[in-house]
Amino acid sequence: MRETKVVVIGAGMGGLSAAIELALAGCTVTVVERAARPGGKMRETLIHGAAVDSGPTVFTMPWVFQALFERAGARFEDYVTLKPLDILARHAWGADQRLDLFADQAQSTDAIAAFAGAREARGYVTFCAEAKRVFDTLRDTFMTAEKTDPLGLTLRIGLHRMGALFGIRPFDTLWSALSAHFQDPRLRQLFGRYATYCGSSPFAAPATLMLIAHVEQAGVWYVEGGMQRLADALERLALSLGVSFRYEAHVNEITVERERTSGVVLASGEHLPADCVVSNADAQALAAGAFGPAVASALDLRPRKARSLSAVTWAMTAQPQGFELAHHNVFFSDAYAAEFKNIFQLGRLPGRPTLYVCAQDRAGPDPGGGSGTERLLILANAPACGDESDFNESELNAWEMAVFQHLQTCGLTLQADSESCERTTPFQFNARFPATGGALYGPATHGWAAAFNRPGAATRIRGLYLAGGGAHPGAGVPMAALSGQLAAQRLIRDRASIRSFHPAAMPGGMSTPSATTSGLA
Repeated sequence: MRETKVVVIGAGMGGLSAAIELALAGCTVTVVERAARPGGKMRETLIHGAAVDSGPTVFTMPWVFQALFERAGARFEDYVTLKPLDILARHAWGADQRLDLFADQAQSTDAIAAFAGAREARGYVTFCAEAKRVFDTLRDTFMTAEKTDPLGLTLRIGLHRMGALFGIRPFDTLWSALSAHFQDPRLRQLFGRYATYCGSSPFAAPATLMLIAHVEQAGVWYVEGGMQRLADALERLALSLGVSFRYEAHVNEITVERERTSGVVLASGEHLPADCVVSNADAQALAAGAFGPAVASALDLRPRKARSLSAVTWAMTAQPQGFELAHHNVFFSDAYAAEFKNIFQLGRLPGRPTLYVCAQDRAGPDPGGGSGTERLLILANAPACGDESDFNESELNAWEMAVFQHLQTCGLTLQADSESCERTTPFQFNARFPATGGALYGPATHGWAAAFNRPGAATRIRGLYLAGGGAHPGAGVPMAALSGQLAAQRLIRDRASIRSFHPAAMPGGMSTPSATTSGLA
């Protein structure tokens, strides 16, 4: 029986995971990546020779990768060294209001009691319990399973578990659900911020997203050497399974013959034939025609208002002074609702943004830091308007000054020169990830139906599949990896179905056309 040839477009988490699963199934896999190395949004920026994590910086759910490596007969721990973080994140509201969340829930409870009182500490305990219930309900029925609709999810959970179904609270916003647990607006800010992990507003995202809080409470790890090592590890595993990689190779077109994929055409003009194609690019790139007109009908083009958050980031080496940084740090705005209104409704930079700071050297061999130059990534949420025009330079520079002034107000001063910092805006993110406007998380998760509207692995084009944070089950490093595994599993199942309906695909078989296969990819 002829092997299935698959081209995977993009070496992000979804593409790498799909390639590994497909190779394990006996497919001949070629990964085509426009960048010079694997990772996708997971990337490093070299500042004076220092590699600064400039994409995802939070690593959770290691079981996703451990299971993938185990299926390949390998140990994840032999490829990547992880260090659990005692402090999940450090949070600040001005110079004299700080709160750490810890891997130890009891320690976090005590910290919240000291910060905001005993009632709020009790609210934290009930919130953690609810977040765990939501996660437990959706892990196997939604997150690690193929895309479904509301009825399908109901059947997976079970009609006898209607309490669990309504317990995921899809019709409440995250912000309103938090009000049932916390009176202190600072704590609603803190836990509402988990909506931004999938590029959304806590004022519009469903309360279901509280499950992200449980994911973090279950553990946050530092990847020794930086997040890029995770992408490198997946590449090494894929190579050991026979996967081929083509870097600095841009795909101009996905070709279609007889209503199914037949390969890809590179910018060089080279045609790579394939039975199936897995696209790890943003799903909207397909719909926008970035891979040619033949596959533009693969899925619907979403309106701009459905885009998730973009960001302005600063990757730098600097000497931090004053504020004692942890590995993950959040400096909250005092105008939280206005921040999201500016971004999602008005399409402009927020006047006083919440800032995330990853102090990459605060989790390594010497987590104390504080005595010299360190690697830092600063992120402020921004509208996904990068396909319109870049921000006015003078206005952006003035806003940048306000950003760093906000850090100073919270007690953090950074000593760095302009050559020690690289700024990235939605315009640059859109250039790296075309047709997104710079949106970093696919579509926003706003409203109860948003998770069901996210595209699944299969498309309208036979032989074309989707992987990545813009597809089901959603954004984030482990979720993108799961999307690749789901895409591979769907492809493998569809190919097996085609063979079972077409005896000619088997040695000595006879071809018998069947209408049953017309909808199969």
